[in-house]
Amino acid sequence: MKKDNIPLFFATLQAANPTPETELEYTTPFELLAAVLLSAQATDVGVNKATRKLFPVANTPQAILGLGVEGLEEYIKTIGLYRSKARHLIETCRMLVELHGGEVPRTRAELEALPGVGRKTANVVLNVAFGEATIAVDTHIFRVGNRTGLAPGKTPLEVELKLEKRVPFEFRLHAHHWLILHGRYICVARKPRCWECAAHTLCDYKPKTPAPKPG
Repeated sequence: MKKDNIPLFFATLQAANPTPETELEYTTPFELLAAVLLSAQATDVGVNKATRKLFPVANTPQAILGLGVEGLEEYIKTIGLYRSKARHLIETCRMLVELHGGEVPRTRAELEALPGVGRKTANVVLNVAFGEATIAVDTHIFRVGNRTGLAPGKTPLEVELKLEKRVPFEFRLHAHHWLILHGRYICVARKPRCWECAAHTLCDYKPKTPAPKPG
């Protein structure tokens, strides 16, 4: 994607969705951290179904610890990889209580030191909970970055670093959500819905998908 097209690309996404938000349901930084940890290789819809039952019962590190691994598993067993996620979340809660007074830390290093929390999860928490202009590269952003030519790269980290250089500052805070939602609903994996994309003239994807024929 030409550098001159990037501001217009994001302005177009902004016009369509001025205040984008995560589709994970949460009310506190800890609920967000727990939801993101549970969302690996799972859909936001599936995670929300589980946390709607879990959070009214246990939505603090101490309360989650009180459930124990088996008790936690009962609430999240509909989510993929729930056994390992339960162990990670319990250990994360233990560290939050013992090292951080039960609060979610606000630095990348401290977040990434928590079990099951990698760079992507840390970026989501820093962006959504604490308002930092980080970009968490998931499968959607990785695809959009490469397909559009916005930030081509062979690894999520390479795409993230290119986005940090190429996304104009005024769009940086919400870029994460604009790109995720664009990839989730418009620039989808198998056949991008180019005919519905307001920014299709700005991207490098050449075989633009035509609108389906009526009937």
